[in-house]
Amino acid sequence: MEKIEFNRIKVVLAEKKIRNIELATHLGVGTPAVSRWCNNKTQPDPVTFHSIAKFLDVDVRELIVSTKE
Repeated sequence: MEKIEFNRIKVVLAEKKIRNIELATHLGVGTPAVSRWCNNKTQPDPVTFHSIAKFLDVDVRELIVSTKE
């Protein structure tokens, strides 16, 4: 089965040169949670997506993989 990527958190963190631990600290979550999000094993809830977008100073839509080609 093909792995589906739902979010671009890992990509945006790399573009912004921000480490997982910095995001985890800001959100008050453990680094394993951020790692699971970055690897698309689990997804953050909508409120957390909003918090991530604000921290990274991007539109929340930039964190989601588009379904349109």
